[in-house]
Amino acid sequence: MILEIFNRLTSALNSTPEIAIISAFVWGVLSIILSPCHLASIPLIVGFIDEQGKISTKRAFFISLLFGLGILITIATIGVITGLFGRIMGDVGKYGNYFVSVIFFVVGLHLLGIIPLNFKSATASGYKNKGLIASFILGLVFGIALGPCTFAYMAPMLGIVFKTASTNLFFAVSLIFFYAVGHCSVIIFAGTFAEIIQHYLNWNEKSKGAVILKKICGVLVISGGIYLLYIG
Repeated sequence: MILEIFNRLTSALNSTPEIAIISAFVWGVLSIILSPCHLASIPLIVGFIDEQGKISTKRAFFISLLFGLGILITIATIGVITGLFGRIMGDVGKYGNYFVSVIFFVVGLHLLGIIPLNFKSATASGYKNKGLIASFILGLVFGIALGPCTFAYMAPMLGIVFKTASTNLFFAVSLIFFYAVGHCSVIIFAGTFAEIIQHYLNWNEKSKGAVILKKICGVLVISGGIYLLYIG
């Protein structure tokens, strides 16, 4: 099933520019849904949003957006650095996975209520920046472990990008851009939708339903950490 989807999207990427761009977006969405590495970002951002208590949909959107951007910035940076050093793009080695696994365990244990963490900004603006800086940093850290997974999914598209960049730079950049949009859209939707559910059910961070959701997310985040250790 996955192989068939992979083959169809690879063929579509070699089709007309319009179809290729749509395929890049769809491939970005599927890179989250079909990858165990990337799928761990969903309970991570949902648990993080739930941790914020009652917030506006707009704030939930920006927290999710910054988390997604943090991931993309780290992936792009790692891709360039590892490429320059002649390693497989995105391969940060087993120690990179170990580092992110520790972060996963800490955040997961926090969501389970075992380890206390303060996600409020240290600046004078206090609550106004609550979660924004922390979500961006969390995305930067999470992106370290996603390097190999991300570039494995991007391989067919990167082949086309490298081939066409010298003759049609705009098209090559567009493919990367729409892949990134598709990739981030799943994360943003998950985080924003979590807030909408909170608002509809009138939850805050101490509500019974919110506590249960955080604990479920905590278990899933820890599971993601264990998976990273396993593939490391």
